[in-house]
Amino acid sequence: MTPHLIVRLAPLAVLAAMPACSSPPSEQAGNPASQADTAAGLAIESVAAREVDNVPLGSVPGTISLPPEARVAVTAPFSGAVVRVYVIEGQQVARGEALGLMRAAEPVQIGGDLARARSAAALAEARAKRLGQLADEGVIAQARADEAKAEWDQARASVTQFSKMASLGGVGADGTMTLRSPIAGRVAQVAVETGGGVDTVTAPFVVEAAGAYQIELQLPERLAQTVRPGMAVEIALGGEGVAPVGGKIIAVAPSLDPATRSVMARASIGGAPGVIAGRNVTVTILGNGRGIAVPDRAVTRIGDKDHVFVRKGKNWEPRAVTVASRGGGLAVISAGLAAGEVVAGSSVAELKAMNAE
Repeated sequence: MTPHLIVRLAPLAVLAAMPACSSPPSEQAGNPASQADTAAGLAIESVAAREVDNVPLGSVPGTISLPPEARVAVTAPFSGAVVRVYVIEGQQVARGEALGLMRAAEPVQIGGDLARARSAAALAEARAKRLGQLADEGVIAQARADEAKAEWDQARASVTQFSKMASLGGVGADGTMTLRSPIAGRVAQVAVETGGGVDTVTAPFVVEAAGAYQIELQLPERLAQTVRPGMAVEIALGGEGVAPVGGKIIAVAPSLDPATRSVMARASIGGAPGVIAGRNVTVTILGNGRGIAVPDRAVTRIGDKDHVFVRKGKNWEPRAVTVASRGGGLAVISAGLAAGEVVAGSSVAELKAMNAE
């Protein structure tokens, strides 16, 4: 072979040898060592899954409300005018504390009627006793004595009636009466002003009891047959690290609402910071089983299923799981993960992107 031909064939030999020195890009992507090297550059927090009691059955929306006996309207027994208002909205009051002072003309009239009824009762008593004595002596017929006794009974009934009317609202001799709080709590509404009129229909004051609340729940069909009165519930009012507020189911409706396709239920909870009537919350219903808890941030959605990334050697493998509920920064898994397995608690989005490549 001539030197010129050798020089011409040398570049072709180099090109022919290049495929043998490298692997296809698809083979590199499937190399576990390559994936491990890439994940090694991420700051991944390792979290061990732990077993917990009372596995939540699910989370449902709810609205905090007051029990029926916790909201009391304070009404006036007579129509009149407000002389003085002692409280403002939002003020805490004790049971029996004065809310306002009012004056009415009707109590003065009732006082006069009471005085006349007492006078008539005294006269009827004296007449009944006199005629009764005469009837016993045979001077008059017994029927006249019985009539006098009946008139005395009627007079005493009138005295009792006017006495009860006069005692309503602590009415004074001048027609003034003090409206007092029937329960201890917070003044929710003040609907009157000094000098304004008050009737017997509109409540000038409304007082709400503190320390007892209820939650109105909407149970989906899948939970309607499972939830029973007495089951524990929890609501998370703050961020991570704030203890949830506990309560229990007190009633479950027997029928399904055809409009919302849900079953109404009611739970009771105690007072706590952040528990306010009218606030919308997420309620977690607790069952009696056991489950696996991981940080909520460790769960991600891949396709139409929830996944966590489980540590296998130097790699992080995605695994489909069933999430029973979420709350308080935790996700409770009912299937797909065992206690003690290590999952990725951070850089989940990066691991998800790497898995999709």
